[in-house]
Amino acid sequence: MEAPKTSGRHRRPRRPIRWRWFAVPPVAAAGLAAALFLSPSNAVAPNDGGSAGVVPSAAQSAVAASPSTPAARKPLRPLAATPTAVSIEAADLDVRVLPLTPSADEMASESLVPPLTLDAYWLTSYGVPGTGSTNTTYIVGHSWDGRDAPFNRLSDESLVGKAVTVTTATGTLKYVVDSVTMHDKNTLKDSDIWDVVPNRVVLISCYTEDPWGKNVVVATSPAP
Repeated sequence: MEAPKTSGRHRRPRRPIRWRWFAVPPVAAAGLAAALFLSPSNAVAPNDGGSAGVVPSAAQSAVAASPSTPAARKPLRPLAATPTAVSIEAADLDVRVLPLTPSADEMASESLVPPLTLDAYWLTSYGVPGTGSTNTTYIVGHSWDGRDAPFNRLSDESLVGKAVTVTTATGTLKYVVDSVTMHDKNTLKDSDIWDVVPNRVVLISCYTEDPWGKNVVVATSPAP
């Protein structure tokens, strides 16, 4: 097994990952283009002491906001918290974001299929966006064949440089699209999108030109 990368801003987790996730196409879902092929290489397993995907507790927030400590100044961005909505005006995309935690069966079967809706889903095993973020935030959703759907519009390389708004439980965050890339579903696991990059937000769906074979990945970083 290849050793995970541990140096630099883009680093792999220290804990080895022994599984590979891929998605199988859902059945009896008319109009659905395809499911995602995902490969988490930086997921935080339950009870491993990690904090990714957790909204800061009231006590933590109180410490961060207390005027009695030098580090208690109001952050420039809202504190890291659960994402609840994402919008990209240039793509006419504005959807709510719901939490999605892989089940034990999904982990055992090495597969993940998001719910068959037009909503977006935040993968809770990874990061949350905002001040104090410790990992990349992943938001996924389905593209659909034969009907208009918000995530269909991610398959557009002209989105690079466009604004993204992420609403969280603590406020609103502004991002900019850094890249729009296509990946073969069976090799997405090897992509650097799984590197640990705090406060990065990555959106993943099926590539509309080849929904059964490729994913589209939209990587964003905080706006200046």
